[in-house]
Amino acid sequence: MCHCKACQRRSGSPLGMMVYFAVEDVCIAGNSTQYTRTADSGDALTHGFCPVCGTPFWLKTAKHPAGIGIAVGAIETNESAGPVRSVFEENRHPWVQIPATAQRFERGRDGR
Repeated sequence: MCHCKACQRRSGSPLGMMVYFAVEDVCIAGNSTQYTRTADSGDALTHGFCPVCGTPFWLKTAKHPAGIGIAVGAIETNESAGPVRSVFEENRHPWVQIPATAQRFERGRDGR
């Protein structure tokens, strides 16, 4: 779960939620448009989204080049695991509940 302002704007909700996989285990089919920005951590963050409707589907970070995050809402089933970490909680909406088992970070995992 990411509560940063950029994820709130990107998702149109109080947080962004991604499930991460190894890049070699993911095949992205169809067209996607990419947008790279600097994340609150200072690292490059690339979002992939549908060029027709604008739906954000995936993201990659310079910090973790071997991984790719897939938006939970883009996964066909509703059987994804619950969140394992919650980052940028300094921007968390107070009514958002965090599972007791999740790691919690005021900013990013490394304090940035």
